[in-house]
Amino acid sequence: MAHKLSIVIVNFNVKHFLEQALISVEKAIVQLDTEVWVVDNNSVDGSVGMVQEKFPWVKLIANTENTGFSRANNQAMRKSRSEYILLLNPDTVLQEDSLVRCLDYFDRHEKAGALGVRMIDGKGKFLPESKRGLPTPRVALYKMLGLSALFPKSRVFGRYHLQYLSENETHTVDVLAGAFMMIRSAVLEKVGLLDETYFMYGEDVDLSYRITLAGFQNIYFSGTTIIHYKGESTKRKSANYVKMFYNAMVLFARKHYSSSMAGWFALFIRSAIYLRAGMAFFSRLAERIWLPLFDGIVIFLGYFGIAKYWELYHKFVKGYYPIEFYTAHVPVYIGVILVSVFLSGGYDKPVVGRRLFRGVFAGAIFLFAVYGFLPKELQFSRAILALGSVWAAISVFFIRMLAQASTMVNIRFDHGGRRKVILVGGNEENRRIENLLKLGRVNHELLGWVWPGKKRERGYIGQLDQLPEVLEIYKPDLVIFSGKDVAAAIIMAHMIDFQSLSVQVKIAPDKSETIIGSDSKSKPGELFTLDLIYNLTQVHHRRNKRMFDIVISLGVLIFFWVLMWLVSGRKMVLNGVFVLLGLKTWVGFGIRDTKWPNLKTSIFNAGKQFKGTEFEYDAKMVYVRDYNVLMDLKIVWNELCIVNHQPQE
Repeated sequence: MAHKLSIVIVNFNVKHFLEQALISVEKAIVQLDTEVWVVDNNSVDGSVGMVQEKFPWVKLIANTENTGFSRANNQAMRKSRSEYILLLNPDTVLQEDSLVRCLDYFDRHEKAGALGVRMIDGKGKFLPESKRGLPTPRVALYKMLGLSALFPKSRVFGRYHLQYLSENETHTVDVLAGAFMMIRSAVLEKVGLLDETYFMYGEDVDLSYRITLAGFQNIYFSGTTIIHYKGESTKRKSANYVKMFYNAMVLFARKHYSSSMAGWFALFIRSAIYLRAGMAFFSRLAERIWLPLFDGIVIFLGYFGIAKYWELYHKFVKGYYPIEFYTAHVPVYIGVILVSVFLSGGYDKPVVGRRLFRGVFAGAIFLFAVYGFLPKELQFSRAILALGSVWAAISVFFIRMLAQASTMVNIRFDHGGRRKVILVGGNEENRRIENLLKLGRVNHELLGWVWPGKKRERGYIGQLDQLPEVLEIYKPDLVIFSGKDVAAAIIMAHMIDFQSLSVQVKIAPDKSETIIGSDSKSKPGELFTLDLIYNLTQVHHRRNKRMFDIVISLGVLIFFWVLMWLVSGRKMVLNGVFVLLGLKTWVGFGIRDTKWPNLKTSIFNAGKQFKGTEFEYDAKMVYVRDYNVLMDLKIVWNELCIVNHQPQE
């Protein structure tokens, strides 16, 4: 039986976002003759079970391997029998009337072969890839040189994202995004399905181009807006992403351009891969080190000023402290403090003030403890050490306050670990969301409820049309909308209005145990869920594991002369080098596991510790769930005892 519309969603390890997408789809197809397909590419996060349990009306294809985006979409499209097909990403949210509006446009415009819509990210910012130009060598060159970013409204330089075309008007464009691409089935019969040569990226460009060559139009339709959280299945700043994306452009050039042009284009693109990969690496590096580097500079200036003051007004001797005090000792003091701040979580986001002060205090205690054992000629001044530590605590705190006050950097305090929250919904849903926050162990302070309509009920701090004023007065960190009580279109309108504010926006879908949101297109979305929390998915536990690896490796290398006389001592030293370089970890489950990407190839197998216990068959889950450093220490100790009691050959 033919349907009006078939919706195809390819999923890979984004269960919670898929659930929210399907809830929004369910609301958008109420009055439509529609079938929905989910093709799962061998996810390990329970996506298949979730779809089977919560959305039994969805037609599910569960692949036993990751077949890629194109092939997975084609699997469902070959089985569908509909007038239109929608390719939809799992990290999207539709408005209730999005599909009706798109189909109505199609019915009124016969030349429209495919249609895309206006997309915004989790912060409400318009995504320029909603409409794109064809990636000709010239267009690609302008983008790589940064000219498209410098002159976005230019019809010459701004063709990559067609930014000279208004996002609020409907246009005929060259390329549509595969995140939301609605196509006439009759057009697909003429031009063919997605080219399976493209594993990921580029397939939407290729299909859009073939649709144009067949005489049909690709329409950017501004009549509806969707959320595309983006960046959930891939790390968009990674070198792997850069390589996959630009290799897809090479495939496109070889397929559609002349051999000579394709050759030059391929050469240019391959050069761009290395350039962008390098830029991506240094971008990630700069993102990680700029704040510690800035802290170090400011703390050094403070130490310098304190030392000079101490020279003039307490020692009364100009130049009392030698140059090596400033070039060697002070940098060591600062290094110890910054490492201590890092280990205490002072560089985690959002910023927690107590972690900063705890880190500086611990670093200062360590410095004073070591200071007493130094030779007299190296003990310059306890007073400077004390005053410098006080300056370090004050400066790192105010640096973050100034950074938060400016909109140039992404720094945010979480007010002692508690988020100030406002809920927008009715009585029943707000109580449910409150319960979700409590059961999900989200440290929050509820500021109040906002009524989802007009004429607010008693006990509410405002109504929906007063939300801007409520935010101005209460200054929350987080606003959570009830997906049941507030229409998606209204939520998106508020998200767009709140772009300039430091407030986060999240959605609690109806009948879901997950609250989802995202701050930008390039960062993974944050979710609050009742699902089990695994320790090794938490930043501080991963950092502690890495520090444990480093400490053990340094110990192995320092005492290598002892280990060389023990069984497998040489192998231990070699493994110590591998772990120190980050190529291995001391404790894990042998080879690297795709289900737990934080576990590298390991020297010792944690599974042995669970043999003969009730956890033997769930050893990985238990280890990742309950991880702490003492667990690793116990496993390493036990393994060393076993190894060194073996008879020598």
